[in-house]
Amino acid sequence: MQGDSYTRTVSLLKVLFPLMALALLSTLFLLSRAIDPGEAIQFAEKEIQDRLRDRQITAPFFTGSTAQGDELRFYADVLTTPDGKIGANKATNMRATIKTVQGTTYRITSDKAEIDLAKNHAELTSNVIIMTSNGYRLTSDFMTSGLSSLDIESPGPVYGTALEGILEAGSMTASQPQNGDSTHLFFTNRVKLIYKPKPLIE
Repeated sequence: MQGDSYTRTVSLLKVLFPLMALALLSTLFLLSRAIDPGEAIQFAEKEIQDRLRDRQITAPFFTGSTAQGDELRFYADVLTTPDGKIGANKATNMRATIKTVQGTTYRITSDKAEIDLAKNHAELTSNVIIMTSNGYRLTSDFMTSGLSSLDIESPGPVYGTALEGILEAGSMTASQPQNGDSTHLFFTNRVKLIYKPKPLIE
């Protein structure tokens, strides 16, 4: 009895599968006929060549967490892998948000970024801006960052504002101690702060 049921099931599937395949092919055929070639998206020849040469993702979005438990969000307009190099990526108009376990939020933007997954390293170039939830807004032409932990460095000049006033420094680092304390911002090399006290409220 069980053998007869199995045989009937197999026979039924032999009929259903070709019918399903035919239905899918018919749907694809109808869809292809519905597309107006005059309304199709036009690509410039150079853009097509670039996409063929470089693996390209438009509007990538990534969320995750660091080894310390900090929340990470990453966005970009375009992410490419030049010459098919796995793990090496270039991002255009990058935006990243890091929310630490202690509650401090870092928002980082950069016109361009080069990301090396194998080296756990990213280089941010051109109009790099860092904004923190505790009142800092800093700009630099070049910064580096780790990928698995909060480890940001600007080896060159940094300009910006803080709650205390206008800030300028020759270099800066942002890191999180291993003991889990709150994140630290260190400014070095001719640090200058123009103090602007808040007006007294009478």
